[in-house]
Amino acid sequence: MTETTTDTAKIPKDIAEAVMLPASYSEEQKRTYPALAWLRANNPFGLAEIEGYDPTWLATKHADILEIERNPKIFSSGNADPFLVDKAGREYLKTANNGARTQDTLAYMDAPEHTKIKNVTSGWFMPANVRKREEAIRQLARTSVDKLLAGEREVDIVKDFSLYYPLRVIMTLFGVPPEDEPMMLNLTQTLFGTTDEDSKRDDVEDGEGASMKAWKATLQDFFRYFNELSADRRKNPTDDLASIIANAKVDGEHLPESFVNGYYVAIATAGHDTTSSTISGAIEQFARHPEQLDAVRADPSLIPGVVDEALRWVSPVKHFFRIVTEDTEFRGRKLSAGDGVMLLYPSANRDEEVFERPNEFDITRKPNKHLAFGFGPHQCIGQHVAKLEMRILLEELLPRLAKVELLGEPQFVAANFLSGPKSLPVRIMPV
Repeated sequence: MTETTTDTAKIPKDIAEAVMLPASYSEEQKRTYPALAWLRANNPFGLAEIEGYDPTWLATKHADILEIERNPKIFSSGNADPFLVDKAGREYLKTANNGARTQDTLAYMDAPEHTKIKNVTSGWFMPANVRKREEAIRQLARTSVDKLLAGEREVDIVKDFSLYYPLRVIMTLFGVPPEDEPMMLNLTQTLFGTTDEDSKRDDVEDGEGASMKAWKATLQDFFRYFNELSADRRKNPTDDLASIIANAKVDGEHLPESFVNGYYVAIATAGHDTTSSTISGAIEQFARHPEQLDAVRADPSLIPGVVDEALRWVSPVKHFFRIVTEDTEFRGRKLSAGDGVMLLYPSANRDEEVFERPNEFDITRKPNKHLAFGFGPHQCIGQHVAKLEMRILLEELLPRLAKVELLGEPQFVAANFLSGPKSLPVRIMPV
């Protein structure tokens, strides 16, 4: 940490807690977003010091996050966990992993290792290849919409709808059988919800480092499942994504088991959790703005704009974490090697210098330079799949949906890494 820090760099404790603590995100509209707006206006790159955490720089401006993402040599992903971890959790992970990194997956890597491992699937995720899956994904979307509209009119759109379609898409691409999907959903919610009362494990006692103990235990559950899947795909390869990863070679050698599992977990979890949050957020906004639902029903060409605006609005990835590799200066602040930086994507996506009326949901917004998928070397590899599956779902749903009404306020997951609505009660009215 820097040897001296001016008072102007320090962030007020209540603001820092509203941005950093997982519990704050359960009230993100009331606590986190106002705090981010305060930071953008008053201290856009400041130092947060709260109990239980190392001092952390908070990056809140769109341009600053772009600059940091463009410079992985100084702002490294490979020197720490890619998300904020408290001191107790970090010490637990260090001991549990014998000092090694927690996962052998892309978010924990820098070039050249990152480039080699990313190339294993980068071709598979190219738009031209993704489009080959469109008809299969559309059938999944039709089945999901049919089930929704044929059922009860009063539903929890998260629990009864949004969670399952993205899960089915990703598991189909992987080749995971439908009967295993409930388990995969539960593991994903547990992995990202270690700090949420409704989703945390009941076999890990509360206390120091509890969230990371639960996280590590859930990873092990994932690995046990994927070890069997990987072994099967090496014996009986198919055209699914699991086979691509299991049989990939880097420098002439198959990927080690830990790298295969790291790939599987990253895609299988983030690939549907983020998408389900974005779908839920879009439906919530259509309930609040029925005129925009009417507009898109009248002109389906607006649907790609709906997808981008929902991604901007929800920003399901709340942050990524970087470690400074050498003494440097950024935005007038002196940073030292080893300093941590929290990149706050929801703040970038509400930046008044980039977006007009940033606190309004607008499906006609152009341009829409949101950073929901990140930027630079670590930009989300699955973004084309995510945008395709959301576009297809809305194409199938919106022409058949006359109106949606809120029956209560949404409840949000208490998590500061990947999070979004966990409950959204609505009344749906089909055409």
